[in-house]
Amino acid sequence: MRTRTIRSLIFLAAGIGLIISFFAVLEYYEASLRSLCTISQFFSCATVDQSGKTSTLGIPDYLIGVGGFIAILVVAGIAESRPRVRVWPYLLLLLTTLGVAFSAYFLYVQLVEIGAFCVVCASAEAFGVLAWIGSILLVRAPRPGGKGAAKERPTESPEGDAA
Repeated sequence: MRTRTIRSLIFLAAGIGLIISFFAVLEYYEASLRSLCTISQFFSCATVDQSGKTSTLGIPDYLIGVGGFIAILVVAGIAESRPRVRVWPYLLLLLTTLGVAFSAYFLYVQLVEIGAFCVVCASAEAFGVLAWIGSILLVRAPRPGGKGAAKERPTESPEGDAA
């Protein structure tokens, strides 16, 4: 898979995840929006929102999502603008791995502690997992000028010798 395609996947997943996270913010403050994803007592954003268990270390979970997706977009942008610098894809992988870990914890809280499932939250988490998969692929992709990349042709020096 081409590196450009992988980066597009990461940007798309993080962008959609950010939009969904912003919707979660609106849903938290505007109770009428909760009814959009309340299908039953189990599939209920309202039940999750009103549980009192939607913050981690005092930070609302929706803010963790918004901040996480913004951070993914920023780091992915830097990784794209500096493709020869190896640290950025690995930082992106670390960031998305942390996001997946938080998502697993949030899912645990929803299913085990609250006993309900927030479709909006799970959708954002799914796009976080997609960005994580893209990050794994990006780290594994050949780097420009690196092992597995096309060999550069030697350039001629002013004296006519190959540089």
